[in-house]
Amino acid sequence: MSEDIFVMLLTEAKFKEFTPNAICDATKSTEVLVCLSSESREEVDKMIRKAVAAGGTTYNEPQDHGFMYGHSFQDLDGHIWETMFMEPSAVNQG
Repeated sequence: MSEDIFVMLLTEAKFKEFTPNAICDATKSTEVLVCLSSESREEVDKMIRKAVAAGGTTYNEPQDHGFMYGHSFQDLDGHIWETMFMEPSAVNQG
């Protein structure tokens, strides 16, 4: 994902080697929601375009709150990924 963030995508069979628990069907239940920070609104949109081009789907419209912008997609297994940009001035205000 970046120089600081790595994502390991595994087949279900390989993933089962890492956990003693059953693996849920993320198309029927939410297993995890991952949110990644982006450097700009354009980077948010770029990530969504890449995800959709790779077979992912969007499930809502982009959310524009003025100081914060985000959009989301579901990967091929149904996991939810969000990417968002927040204006630096809003972050510094706490």
